[in-house]
Amino acid sequence: MVRIKIDDMDLEQIAGSGQCFRMEKQDSTGVWSIYAAGNYVEAVREDDNFLFSCEEKEFQTIWAPYFDVHTDYGRYKEQIESEDTYLKTAVTWGWGVRILRQDLWEMLVTFLISQNNNIPRIRGSVKELCRQFGEEKSGIGLVRDFNHIWTETKRVYHTFPTPESIAQAGLTGISGLSLGYRDKYILSIAERCRYDQGAEWLNMLSNLEYEQAHATLMKEYGIGKKVADCICLFGLHHVEAFPVDTHVKQILNRHYPKGFPLKRYEGYAGILQQYMFYYKINQ
Repeated sequence: MVRIKIDDMDLEQIAGSGQCFRMEKQDSTGVWSIYAAGNYVEAVREDDNFLFSCEEKEFQTIWAPYFDVHTDYGRYKEQIESEDTYLKTAVTWGWGVRILRQDLWEMLVTFLISQNNNIPRIRGSVKELCRQFGEEKSGIGLVRDFNHIWTETKRVYHTFPTPESIAQAGLTGISGLSLGYRDKYILSIAERCRYDQGAEWLNMLSNLEYEQAHATLMKEYGIGKKVADCICLFGLHHVEAFPVDTHVKQILNRHYPKGFPLKRYEGYAGILQQYMFYYKINQ
């Protein structure tokens, strides 16, 4: 197990920020199940520290990058204009939100599912997608013994399905996941990403700058401007991306009628967008 202090991080806030759909709070113990790129870990906060159910090497190679732990989010908060009371309030409210470094393939599918959808329903569709078409694997979890000491325990989980498994299932196979019209988009992106040529396309996309990546994504069936921005922000970690959905549009209309000052926050406006989004949907 790994015990580490991480500033500016709250797992419940991250899970409720609309950027990931495979973080699950188990029970009143505060343990979170976290799935990412075929990997699984459980984490819990104790006072100022986080406890992770993995060894140091796995934490440093997989979970530290995933949670972007080496980025100083306090530095971004310090740059906010003192006169911007709405943004300062949003940051105070969602102080523990961080931009996860998530798997690109998973973000392509989950944000296609997210279109005109709500978070509980998205989570349900993603969970069922993984249950039906993902691989069953064993992982390590956390449990408290009778002395209230954390120990490791074995867990069984399902990985996110591969492009090949979704493409092979076809529209008939994924029709029972309550995806509606989105099933065609998901099948199309699975066919784009499968096999070696698909891996090459994903790798190419990962190496593009924000504007090029955004333009490339919008060429794909079902991906519009907002979804492309979400994929850029959450799947490619282009933190300058600023997705505008219904909630953000309402924020802009009410608090920034002349437009959000993107130039002032150039290079990290997407991080600030997440604070505002979290505040809007959770206050």
